[in-house]
Amino acid sequence: MHPPPSPEERFNALFAAHRLALMSYAVRRVADPQDAADVVADTFLVAWRRIDEVPPGEGVRPWLFGVARRVLANVHRGESRRTGLARRLGNEWGRVWIPAPEPEPPTVVRALRLLSDSDAEIVRLLAWEELAPSEIAVVLDLAPGTVRVRLHRARRRLAAAMERIEAEETREPDGKSAAPTKRWAASGHVMSEPSPAGSGNEETA
Repeated sequence: MHPPPSPEERFNALFAAHRLALMSYAVRRVADPQDAADVVADTFLVAWRRIDEVPPGEGVRPWLFGVARRVLANVHRGESRRTGLARRLGNEWGRVWIPAPEPEPPTVVRALRLLSDSDAEIVRLLAWEELAPSEIAVVLDLAPGTVRVRLHRARRRLAAAMERIEAEETREPDGKSAAPTKRWAASGHVMSEPSPAGSGNEETA
C-alpha cells in the first residue's frame, strides 16, 4: 500500500488543480492583476494553514471560493499583504493562460450594475463560475434554501432591469417606443439571444 500523501503533497496538488479557477475568480473582481495574485496567494495560505479542514472531492472548489470571497473583503478594506507566494503568482502571471469569461451582451452587463451587490454576486457565481446553488451556499455561507430564494429574486430583478434598459434603448426621441431590435433572456447558467423575429422560434414573454 502507498502511504497517505503528506500535507505538503496535498497542498501542492490543491494548488495545481485550482489556481487557475481562483485566478479567474479574483481577476474579475479587482482592478489590478497584482491584487488578484494577492487574493489567490492569501487564499492558498489559508488553505495551507487549514489543510486538514479542506474538504475532499467536489467540495474543495466552493470551499476555496468561500475563502477567496473573505480575502477579497479584506482587500477592499485596505491593501493586502505581500507574500512570497504572491510574488510567485505575480511572476507567473504572464506565462499562465487564464480562461477569459464568456462575452456577455451589454444589456446584461448594464443590468447587473443596477442590482444590489448581493444580487449581482449570486448571479455571477451562477453564470460566471458555473456553481450549483448548493455550492453557492458554501461560498456565501448561507443555507441552501436561502440561496434558492435569493437566486429566484435576483433573476427576477435582473430580468426587470434588462427590460427597463431595453425600453430606454428602443424609445424614439418623441417618446414613442420603437420596435425592439434585440432581446436577451437570462435562464439558469445561460444568457442567450432569442431567434430573429419570423423564424418561428422566438421566445414568448
